[in-house]
Amino acid sequence: MEELLKLEALARTLEPDASERGRLIEAAIGYAEDFLVRLPELPGYVEDDDRALEALPVPIVREEPDGLTATLETLWEGVDRIGVNEMAGHFFGFIPGPSLYASAVADYLATVTNRYAGVYFGSPGAVRLQRRLLEWLGAHSGYPADAGGDFTSGGSTANLIAIVTARDAATTDPAEYSRLTVYVTEHTHHSIHKALRIAGLGRAPVRTVPVDERFRMDTDSLERQVAADDAAGLRPWLVIGSAGTTDTGSIDPLADIAEIAERHDLWFHVDGAYGGAFVLCEEGRRRLAGIERSHSLVMDPHKGMFVPHGTGVVLVKDRSAMARSHGYRGAYMQDADHDEPSPADLSPELSRPNRVLRVWLPLRLHGVAPFRAALEEKLTLARLLHQKLTEIPDVEVGPEPDLSVVTFWCSDDEATRRLHHMLTADGRAFLSSTSIAGRYTLRIAVLNARTHLEHIERALDAIRELTLLALRNQG
Repeated sequence: MEELLKLEALARTLEPDASERGRLIEAAIGYAEDFLVRLPELPGYVEDDDRALEALPVPIVREEPDGLTATLETLWEGVDRIGVNEMAGHFFGFIPGPSLYASAVADYLATVTNRYAGVYFGSPGAVRLQRRLLEWLGAHSGYPADAGGDFTSGGSTANLIAIVTARDAATTDPAEYSRLTVYVTEHTHHSIHKALRIAGLGRAPVRTVPVDERFRMDTDSLERQVAADDAAGLRPWLVIGSAGTTDTGSIDPLADIAEIAERHDLWFHVDGAYGGAFVLCEEGRRRLAGIERSHSLVMDPHKGMFVPHGTGVVLVKDRSAMARSHGYRGAYMQDADHDEPSPADLSPELSRPNRVLRVWLPLRLHGVAPFRAALEEKLTLARLLHQKLTEIPDVEVGPEPDLSVVTFWCSDDEATRRLHHMLTADGRAFLSSTSIAGRYTLRIAVLNARTHLEHIERALDAIRELTLLALRNQG
């Protein structure tokens, strides 16, 4: 008994009292406030270095506790100081994933209360809240109220769920998989190809449909390819439309693809991980016309709704199809059986956090209007940026943006690379690069709640100045 009480005393140190909780929260808030106050001047990217390596020794934890001050210093030096800083308004790389402060508060509350949100029995309120928010997002996308859906860890998982659902709706016979033909473009996100492989469709024929001059799927080519595959004895099955490609932000002609999908009995899936959230604003909804005719779609609130990483959404019009693909039962869960559908019935995830709070709380605290305004603002800023880039000598600019990604390059790849490196070192704007038609291309993704006109103007100033230097150093 004495040994048991010793174990209990040590174990109870994991449960701090009110005074200790207050000290922890005060220190955490101080750390966060210091970061947010300095955020406008922090670089968009800091390379890994010896300081970071030394801050995270091996082993990373010890038997004895460390002080909170020392631990937060380790967190800064070893983790938060280096790498990309997507929180800054001057971060234009990749597809930014900023995070609103209200979402951090929501995550704190979700973690403290720790409601199990996978099964209705575990937390009816959390499941109901998720369902209501999915209905709201679905309504903006033109989906019916009884559509299936889930909040996932991100777009990759969301795409996987949709593809598995579409696969099983087509056939449950694996012998048929090698005939199921998929239609994509060269700009379709790689998570689609990864999902196909994970879903056992690695040997399924995948057709890369040509794109037009604006990098959108050529639907005439799509129709011809579908007809040819059908005539060859294959089974045209799935067409992927992009609602904002990562490389260029292009939107495939969704309404035209829907027409073809309906004519040829294809499952039409829209990857809107980047651009899907633009359905919340009037201009975005106009540009995404046709998305409502898809069978399934994904969007990432951790992009266009400015909430933390690890927040995706999948919507499927036929909820029963999702349930057939993902619904399972274990004997130990017999107490949790209920007529109300559970998120775990529509997804591979059983254990999961109550991640819906990080989306719902900011919407409740701020209202929807600021989100609509921010999305409209990003579309307007991207058009302005594109126009201003065309006025810079020796800079060539890609098509006018469908959404909020703008591409540009210099006269040759080496000059563009030099400009990219100079911009990264300069710090006024962080950009990322891609390769389009074999050309080294810079891209500016305007999708951060903290990005405003001042950040666009500062980025343009840096590009103007450094382009001259990049070309002057040519050769």
